[in-house]
Amino acid sequence: MFLPEHWPSYFKKAEGVKVWDLDGNEYIDTYASVGACILGYADPDVNEAVEKVIRSGSICTLNSPEDVELAKLLCKLHPWAEMVRYTRGGGEAMAVAVRIARAYSGKDKIAFCGYHGWHDWYLAANLFNDKHLDGHLLAGLEPRGVPRGLAGTAIPFHYNKIKELEDIVLKNNDIGAIVMEPLRNDEPEDDFLKKIRNLADKIGAVLIFDEVTIAWRLNVGGAHLKYDVNPDIAVFAKGMSNGFPMAAIIGNRNVMQAAQTSFISSSYWTERVGPMAAITTIKKMIDKDVPKQLDKIGRLIIKGLKTSAENSGLKLKISGLPPLIHLFFDYGKDSQAIRTLFTQEMLKRGVLASATIYVSYSLTEDYAKLYVKAAEKVCNLLEQAVVSHKLYDLLEGPVVHSSFERLS
Repeated sequence: MFLPEHWPSYFKKAEGVKVWDLDGNEYIDTYASVGACILGYADPDVNEAVEKVIRSGSICTLNSPEDVELAKLLCKLHPWAEMVRYTRGGGEAMAVAVRIARAYSGKDKIAFCGYHGWHDWYLAANLFNDKHLDGHLLAGLEPRGVPRGLAGTAIPFHYNKIKELEDIVLKNNDIGAIVMEPLRNDEPEDDFLKKIRNLADKIGAVLIFDEVTIAWRLNVGGAHLKYDVNPDIAVFAKGMSNGFPMAAIIGNRNVMQAAQTSFISSSYWTERVGPMAAITTIKKMIDKDVPKQLDKIGRLIIKGLKTSAENSGLKLKISGLPPLIHLFFDYGKDSQAIRTLFTQEMLKRGVLASATIYVSYSLTEDYAKLYVKAAEKVCNLLEQAVVSHKLYDLLEGPVVHSSFERLS
């Protein structure tokens, strides 16, 4: 996925923004465990809180008081929400949210935008109507194992393209939920989110905002708060607990109560490590104004990368927001090879780097400058490789495969 045959596979220690592999090599990590560790690895405050609940019992037949404390905190940050359910992962949380939405609306079909995990309801979008051919609507996501009977139940639309959703609604009178990431790469245009909200109300569909990736990075809470558009359900995971398994589904009372008419359960939902980690992480985000720091460091990195690309002549496109940066090397059929060489050469300079940068609180200005300095040298090397036609000669392993494409 990052650097075939050369990317270190296992870690011995991870602390702050640093990772040590089994051979003792030390790296700066700009991926933050797919963005799960917003504060950084092994945050001492979160770890201390977790250690306390482990010593006093991490799971029980009874519920933990941390469940209630976290629910109150989430609803305080999101005044529109009245009820909370928990899971221990983002994909599971999204499956729960969709189950609740279908139970409430009584309708099966889902209109969606963006990436929402691996469960059947979502991968059903890649089941082509022709029984002899599976489509590839989302490149790289195979629907094998997903019942063909689900074909046509998940219908995609693109971000900022309200007309696509309107057309879906016209052709399908049984849309039970609209599921989308409120923000990822681009800002909403022309009141896009408000138009989505209005359309959901008009057709009686449950609006679900998948905040698994973007939440907590731009502000403390959901990114939707920035745009004053409230969903019926919002889903959080990843960064809310700094790497400890935890996810939350919050929503208005009427919709959330529909969960009582279905069956949603897990033996692990009474464990208290996840809730305690989330409470401590969120409180630290508030206390340290973590999103402000993420924005500052992200802008520093973007500026440095743009300067390096301009000075070297490298065709590097940068998208996304300061806390969540995406890189694209614009070289046609050679783009993946360029990306692979970038990762290879950054690794030699002690940086775990990919085409995505998840800025963490531990990625301080000093570490960001080290990243930019390494990237400057690598950008020069990449441009020289292209000009001299030695790109593939410099690769020390296979070209990385293409990541799946998102609809945002």
